[in-house]
Amino acid sequence: MARDPKKMQLFEHVTTWIGSVPSLVLHTLFFVGSFIAGILHLADWNTVLLVLTTLVSLEAIYLSIFIQMTVNRHAEELEDVSEDIDEIQEDIDEIQEDVDEIQGDVEELSEEDEAEMNGRAKEQVSLEQLTQDVRRVLEDLETLKKQ
Repeated sequence: MARDPKKMQLFEHVTTWIGSVPSLVLHTLFFVGSFIAGILHLADWNTVLLVLTTLVSLEAIYLSIFIQMTVNRHAEELEDVSEDIDEIQEDIDEIQEDVDEIQGDVEELSEEDEAEMNGRAKEQVSLEQLTQDVRRVLEDLETLKKQ
């Protein structure tokens, strides 16, 4: 249901103003003035009460409509926020999946690096062993040459 933002803003301002201290003061002064007019016989009591009752009833009707419109607007905004939260949660879930995949890749690379390092260490040990064996053979050859 498309709504005119300016009208909604007007209704919001009216609802906000009715709930303010200046509104309370104005209403109080109006009611006190009405009762003073009745007490001082500036107006007939029946007329004063009829006008007050009618005004209060109309004000209550319009206020309830304004308040309901405000509640409806807030409900729509909450629904929009809820949808946004759901979308954000989906994005977070996708990011978490990506992070899990990256973590798996990092672990796999770490294992490969560790295996490669172990292979190099074994190669180094083998190389040192071969070097020692060659030295022994050379020493044995030197010994044999001298004999």
